[in-house]
Amino acid sequence: MNIRLILIATLALLGGALAALIATRPSATPPIQSAGAALVGGPFRLVDQTGAEKTDESFRGRHMLVVFGYTYCPDICPAELQVMTAALETLGPEGEQVAPVFITVDPQRDTPEHLREYMKSFHPRFTALTGSPEATAAAAKAYRVYAAKAPDSGSAADYLIDHSAFIYLMGPDGRYLTHFAYGVTPEALARGVRKHLNSGA
Repeated sequence: MNIRLILIATLALLGGALAALIATRPSATPPIQSAGAALVGGPFRLVDQTGAEKTDESFRGRHMLVVFGYTYCPDICPAELQVMTAALETLGPEGEQVAPVFITVDPQRDTPEHLREYMKSFHPRFTALTGSPEATAAAAKAYRVYAAKAPDSGSAADYLIDHSAFIYLMGPDGRYLTHFAYGVTPEALARGVRKHLNSGA
């Protein structure tokens, strides 16, 4: 009986020592570090439909609704611009705090002059941006936007571009707040924007 008690006590001591060793040993897989913020948005330097230079800093102090597209897009881009226009009208005076921004993924055809004519069909406060292929590509990359000429979509002058179709809401400090997928209704977009306007974010 005494030998059995000694064995039990010895095993308990060994188990406790082993548990302590495991607890103090560094983990083989360190915890994942996360900043807690989406890496969307960033600096850009482009020109608007009047030919004036605009950077991301030009919009500080206001929320930005940002969408990427191109004027020769047959359906998705004009639909999104119409939704943004209707949402801004739904917001009424609150919408004055929001800067709607359209950034082209087709700078070769979307010149400032062409953008100026195209944007007459949408909200008058829209800023349409273009620039060199390198500058517009850098803006698209900052917003994690995919854009590429569709294979076999047309001639060198008449082609389609495959691209992401999200509307991004950025805060007055340029920080990403949220995004809205293609197909969002004007009412849902207005509600989503108003929520952030009222929260002060």
